[in-house]
Amino acid sequence: MSVFAAERTVAINAVLRASEVCQKVFKQLVSTETITKKDKTPVTIADFSAQAVVNTILYKSFPNDPIVGEEDSGDLRGDTGKEIRERILSLTNSVLDEPLDEEKLLDAIDRGSYPGGSQGRMWTLDPIDGTKGFLRGEQFAVCLALIVGGNVQLGVMGCPNLPVDFNAPEGERGCLFIAEKGQGAFQRNFSSTEETKIHVSDVSSVSEASFCESVEAAHSSHDDSAQIASLLGMTKPSLRMDSQCKYCSVSRGDADIYLRLPTRADYEENIWVYTLFIYKCNEIILIELMLELHNRIMHLDLF
Repeated sequence: MSVFAAERTVAINAVLRASEVCQKVFKQLVSTETITKKDKTPVTIADFSAQAVVNTILYKSFPNDPIVGEEDSGDLRGDTGKEIRERILSLTNSVLDEPLDEEKLLDAIDRGSYPGGSQGRMWTLDPIDGTKGFLRGEQFAVCLALIVGGNVQLGVMGCPNLPVDFNAPEGERGCLFIAEKGQGAFQRNFSSTEETKIHVSDVSSVSEASFCESVEAAHSSHDDSAQIASLLGMTKPSLRMDSQCKYCSVSRGDADIYLRLPTRADYEENIWVYTLFIYKCNEIILIELMLELHNRIMHLDLF
């Protein structure tokens, strides 16, 4: 039985509504001209709107829980932030049951300012992960996790553009992934409340496996990935996509190994980038694959 049944229900609602507001931003604000000019305004609006939605819903049910978020309202305050603030307010209210005024909107965004720590309960939120994928109309994700005493207990991820069935890429899109410690990982469609338990692939040899990696070579070295694949005798093409949707794809067996090779020695990840992955995968299979991978590449000079 779920220990965090109430949190699970609230988190699902929050992520679904945040995903909805991101989709509205894309339909209303993203255009060919936006992408050509590399205008990041839609991403900014989606980020703030999604964070306001999630934080508002979490606060209503769990007012004492702090939130580690990505945004703060500093740039939205005053006359300089008026236009974008009004857009964010309108979009946020379009998916909430009870509308916010401007001050409540800014307060909701700023509830994500908790610095984190290993004591007590807290939520971590990445309101829109995969900004380039979002602007291209490809993969992005809304990512929310509950941490208790430094341990991840619950994760919910919304992937609005991810195909429900990997083998039917032109079919229905919009997947929600839910994982709770000791309860397994599940997928449901945005259009349904029915959940299906998911599993990583049953591949038993690295040579038969496939990588899942970033679209952007700046995020993970494609050249190094190709060297590793060649060394291991891997011939399947890599599955490339933006955002933490990669974790979900590995979790349901679309690909076998998530590979991220930093392109800078000083690169550091944020807490919201990896929190959900902990319970999205079958640890035993991943550990076995990674041990074999390590044994084969430990002497390979990639850097």
